[in-house]
Amino acid sequence: MDNGNSNPAPGPCTDDRIKLNVGGKFFETTLSTIQAGGPDSLLAALSNRSTDDPNPVFIDRDPEIFSVILSLLRSNGLPSTARRFSKQELADEALYYGIESQLKSAMSPPPFSGIDASIVTTVQPAYDGCPSAIATGDDGSVWIAHGGQLSSYDWNLSHSGTIRTHLEDITSICRVYPDIAAVGSESSAGLYFYDFSGVRNLGSIHWTDPNDPRIFKARVTAIADSPSSVFASFDCPHRENCILLIDKSTLKIVSELSRQPGSSAKNLAVGKLRWLPETSMVVGSSVTCGAFGYSGYIRIWDPRANEMVWEANEPGSGRSSRFGDSFADVDADVEESTLFKVCSKSGDLLQWQTCVN
Repeated sequence: MDNGNSNPAPGPCTDDRIKLNVGGKFFETTLSTIQAGGPDSLLAALSNRSTDDPNPVFIDRDPEIFSVILSLLRSNGLPSTARRFSKQELADEALYYGIESQLKSAMSPPPFSGIDASIVTTVQPAYDGCPSAIATGDDGSVWIAHGGQLSSYDWNLSHSGTIRTHLEDITSICRVYPDIAAVGSESSAGLYFYDFSGVRNLGSIHWTDPNDPRIFKARVTAIADSPSSVFASFDCPHRENCILLIDKSTLKIVSELSRQPGSSAKNLAVGKLRWLPETSMVVGSSVTCGAFGYSGYIRIWDPRANEMVWEANEPGSGRSSRFGDSFADVDADVEESTLFKVCSKSGDLLQWQTCVN
């Protein structure tokens, strides 16, 4: 009978110890250590076990690698003994125990620091063709185009698959979905979509105009994407070019974002595209080099209004002292909506903050 004085049994204290039998080797640690893997990890689930049970929990896994896993949970870093195992071995065990995110953090290289950057590792595709384009995922995975093939590498740069496309060479690649790539070639017409999970071609996009015979065999020079759209720059043999806005869900052309004749440096096909999520704008740039130095443009388009909202042109270092150090390359920081220009003569890096809304 309840007398009103009963209290729930206290739960296990995080300082309580727990004994584990991993592959025949015994380990003893605290509940707080195994709970460091997060609430969804296998080890955290063991923390609910009664500490009064004298029998150690048995886990049928490699005890030597488990000692590395345990050190990772204790210190958020890998011990020197981790070098005895391959990245794939460590990744497989981390996946089993449900602490893959902790291992990723511990194995990640230090933040990029200018001239202090150094090579962490080298990826060499096992198939013919030199690497020609690269795309990265938010999960740390990498897709590399080499020749007419696409190779996928997971977050620890282990090869996970290769697709052979019908293209002889791939010069542009964009990861439009976790398993879907949009690819183009400057030697073959069209934009193509490939599914890594199903290893198949999902379809293609071609820029055509029945009313303009100059628009044919348009090749892709750059690709970018937003959550709902794909942006692809096309260039025809007669130098007419444009940016097509494509619906991601249907893979159908929605509109032409920019169309121009490529008769001068100010009208060349876009060679680099970036979508800025903060402003929902598209940044495009084109740079060329000739007898008078570097020249080209940077432009920002609003795809909602289908119009250009900002541009900067540099006619070449030999034509005007004002532009005596024109850009040799341009890129954008999509998170900060910032544009960067690399000067062709001094090598200086200049920065613009986009303010268009």
